[in-house]
Amino acid sequence: MADPRFFKREKIKTLGELAELSGSTLSEKSDAEKQVTDVAPLDTAGASDVSFFDNAKYREHLHVTKAGACVLAPDQADDAPAGVALLLNKSPYKAYALIAQAFYPMPMDEYISSRADVNPTAEIGLNCTIESGAVIGPGVKIGNNCRIGANAVISHAIIGDHVRIYPGCCIGQDGFGFAIDPAGHVKVPQLGRVVIEDHVEIGSNSCIDRGAGPDTIIGQGTWIDNLVQIAHNVKIGRGCVIVAHVGIAGSASIGDYVLLGGQSGIAGHLHIGKGARIGAQSGIMRDVPPGQEMLGSPAFPIKQRMRQLAFLSSMVKKSKD
Repeated sequence: MADPRFFKREKIKTLGELAELSGSTLSEKSDAEKQVTDVAPLDTAGASDVSFFDNAKYREHLHVTKAGACVLAPDQADDAPAGVALLLNKSPYKAYALIAQAFYPMPMDEYISSRADVNPTAEIGLNCTIESGAVIGPGVKIGNNCRIGANAVISHAIIGDHVRIYPGCCIGQDGFGFAIDPAGHVKVPQLGRVVIEDHVEIGSNSCIDRGAGPDTIIGQGTWIDNLVQIAHNVKIGRGCVIVAHVGIAGSASIGDYVLLGGQSGIAGHLHIGKGARIGAQSGIMRDVPPGQEMLGSPAFPIKQRMRQLAFLSSMVKKSKD
């Protein structure tokens, strides 16, 4: 059970309601009127809780769970204990997320902290929350249903609807642009903006530089983890997932639905194709075709990288024999 000091739980729900909102099918239609009060992990759930199973590592937890109901894939139904109501879904984790949202919806109150600093020329949409210490600079436009976390600093930005910017983010600051000269480097004015489309989340203490001339763009539905650096002129497509400590250098272009693993780095002026997957700690130094999986630093296609590692391992073994 979530701590009620921090999380407000909604009313009791029936499994029929939860099946409908999550796109799941009840294994027994007679369970539709069964009531549940909360969500919980398999190993702590009780008779009035809904849990889920989506990872084979927790199969033993499933076998002994006391949950009243469980969301899982249809081909896993036989692994559940007798007496547990089953909500069958091909994407159990997504279904569980929708169920958990039903019990614990994100609070969206229209609220601007008296300790926030919002420039009078900034435009703030409806139902937005601006938390304490946030700074919203001149001309910034923020859409509807947005949440700006404590101590976030936003300038030179156009932000869409349903955007969440977590505490400590810095968005719209100068890009790292200068002309190198032995007599002293010369700053290049950064005259672009940051454009953040709808349904984007940006994790705590991430930094997104404004463009030097063209805009820096974060595409619709992209989710960015904590401590990510996105440089000037970067263009990120729709539905991307960017994990913590990623760095993307200036003028790189990231296609739709790209996954960038933690601590990976993308060199400047490169293009990462649609649906590519970049492994953790990979260093990308050339363009990546659509759908390609890359690993290593410097990064290679994952199968090639695995062959390289296997060859090196065999050479080490031979040297010891």
